Amino acid sequence: MENNRDDLVVILAGYKDRMDTFFKSNPGMSSRIAHHIDFPDYSDEELLTIAQTMVGQMHYRFSEDAVAAMRDYIGMRKSQPHFANARSIRNALDRARLRQANRIFEAATQPGVEASRDDLSEITAHDIRASRVFQGGL
Repeated sequence: MENNRDDLVVILAGYKDRMDTFFKSNPGMSSRIAHHIDFPDYSDEELLTIAQTMVGQMHYRFSEDAVAAMRDYIGMRKSQPHFANARSIRNALDRARLRQANRIFEAATQPGVEASRDDLSEITAHDIRASRVFQGGL
């Protein structure tokens, strides 16, 4: 068996503040890692584009007012604990789809109300603004 230690690549990935804490906990570790690359967080507009792309890939679309609601959501959510960039956006969209489904189901229980194909694929501002983020919580 040949020893190819020179070919070994180790990648440590994490949020900058947590990686800094990790390296401070073991001072010799930082000097053993040759390259440190910090990737900046996405901008609000980049996160909105990511949200719109994800919604499309899920075969949904935002109503016009939902785009503004999502923009507000992003601005508020980024300032709260445990924000995780695109992962937080994906989680928010999953919850918005659940709220959308519940909204449509409840409406459909009313006599004479049927959901259209457009209703079934549209995320509205209501679906976004029902998030705990707008009520001051997570």
